Amino acid sequence: MREITVGDTPTEMGGEKNPPVVVYDTSGPYSDPEASIDLRKGLPPVRAAWIAERGDVEQLEGYTSEFTRRRMKDPTLDPLRFMDERKPLRAKPGNNVSQMHYARQGIVTPEMEYIAIRENMKLEEARENGLLAEQHPGQSFGANLPKEITPEFVRDEVARGRAIIPANINHPEIEPMIIGRNFLVKINGNIGNSAVTSSIEEEVEKLTWGIRWGADTIMDLSTGKNIHETREWIIRNSPVPIGTVPIYQALEKVGGVAEDLTWEIFRDTLIEQAEQGVDYFTIHAGVRLHHVPLTAKRTTGIVSRGGSIMAKWCLAHHKESFLYEHFEDICEIMKAYDVSFSLGDGLRPGSIADANDAAQFGELETLGELTKIAWKHDVQCMIEGPGHVPMQLIKENMDKQLECCDEAPFYTLGPLITDIAPGYDHITSGIGAAMIGWYGCAMLCYVTPKEHLGLPNKDDVKTGIITYKIAAHAADLAKGHPGAQIRDNALSKARFEFRWEDQFNLGLDPDTARAYHDETLPKESAKVAHFCSMCGPKFCSMKISQEVRDYAAEQGIDEVSAIDAGMQAKSREFVESGSKIYDKV
Repeated sequence: MREITVGDTPTEMGGEKNPPVVVYDTSGPYSDPEASIDLRKGLPPVRAAWIAERGDVEQLEGYTSEFTRRRMKDPTLDPLRFMDERKPLRAKPGNNVSQMHYARQGIVTPEMEYIAIRENMKLEEARENGLLAEQHPGQSFGANLPKEITPEFVRDEVARGRAIIPANINHPEIEPMIIGRNFLVKINGNIGNSAVTSSIEEEVEKLTWGIRWGADTIMDLSTGKNIHETREWIIRNSPVPIGTVPIYQALEKVGGVAEDLTWEIFRDTLIEQAEQGVDYFTIHAGVRLHHVPLTAKRTTGIVSRGGSIMAKWCLAHHKESFLYEHFEDICEIMKAYDVSFSLGDGLRPGSIADANDAAQFGELETLGELTKIAWKHDVQCMIEGPGHVPMQLIKENMDKQLECCDEAPFYTLGPLITDIAPGYDHITSGIGAAMIGWYGCAMLCYVTPKEHLGLPNKDDVKTGIITYKIAAHAADLAKGHPGAQIRDNALSKARFEFRWEDQFNLGLDPDTARAYHDETLPKESAKVAHFCSMCGPKFCSMKISQEVRDYAAEQGIDEVSAIDAGMQAKSREFVESGSKIYDKV
């Protein structure tokens, strides 16, 4: 959390003191002016003591992944390595260290307590300060939104499978967060190098840039060089959960030939990434052999990279994928490190024409089956969703996911509600994201203006994140999440009182708001003026409204009477001046 300090109401409007506004914050120590951060050493391991106190983990003598051990022995990689080497943790034999396992034992972990405080954002204090004098009732579509988030509520939601806490025991640097339909809607931002672009330094910069603007989690989708070393730098410097798609790196290990993938290579990749501290894995275990022919008549076929890799493997070997066949073996790995599943939608629609088809929903039913297997192992699980879906079909997606996957958190890419706007797909997807977030989606994966066109730069990343923060907040308002309207109320009050700096600072993007204002009114005196360049000083509706209020106060009458009295006064003035429509000047 962070507090936004705001100014007092101007004296002529009452002169009252306005309390600070508490907002959810994802930037970790990077936005703390008193924090000293050395990227070469990483962030402080704030959860290390909590993990150790539970007594169910052991520190290994070294990495057990064969791939990691080979990388560690390669002296040519020394300049790329993260400087502060550490030994990985793993559950002691016979133990399960997942937050779901603790929750099902009735245990409230420190992570759950932290989350309850974070999600509440000092709600009671805000009520006492009058920041929540107005909040419209929401339409929650069956979500159970309590008036206050307690640690016990967090525990119960995780135990039920309706929420997950992505928190690998090898990522002690994270500030715990939760993903679930009964909590604030979260957003994910993607980073990652490719075969043609980016360095480790650039990826760490993308991480800090993304969380500065509000990304709740970050997915590292690297497919280029030095994936292992890049990921280590990202995790050690991330205060938010990190997700990956392990099949990307596994494919790189076999030279990009999908048919050459094996369970053994994939298993070693899972262990490699779990020992580094990845918090959730996208795994496309729902792509089954009999689903693939269902995509043959699609307009855009299979658009998921992971989905196309597994579909190709299934066809080449003419059998079910090793992800599906070894799913319980994967669960054993996940619960030894507390890695959460993000079950990938490898057959998501890549065009409006393909939305809600048999392939998409057939895979969704399989994901529901796999969710129940994961829960049998007390492994946390969320479900990935589309994609490209017209507005009238979005609710069907949400309802079917709740039904098939028994309310496991839904995590969607948009969805994009039209295909006709290349260059503006942050908008086409932001509309769909707001809708599905309202209907119950727990996390929204951002889309940038470069979607379908190229790799996003920093400005594109910021635009995508701000767009999705708007969508997520709009969904929270519509659901009636307790306290969701606090920031809106505070900003509206600042706007009516012409507190320009407060308007900028309470917004999601103060820099852009200030720049737009200053384009036409750059002087500091304009920051206290009772108008902007839209209407000017004589036609500002809020200035006129304030004058009506002042007139009413002077006359000792209410505002409606003031308007009526003002009209009568102007009528008398017109008659007394000779009832002339025009005056000579």
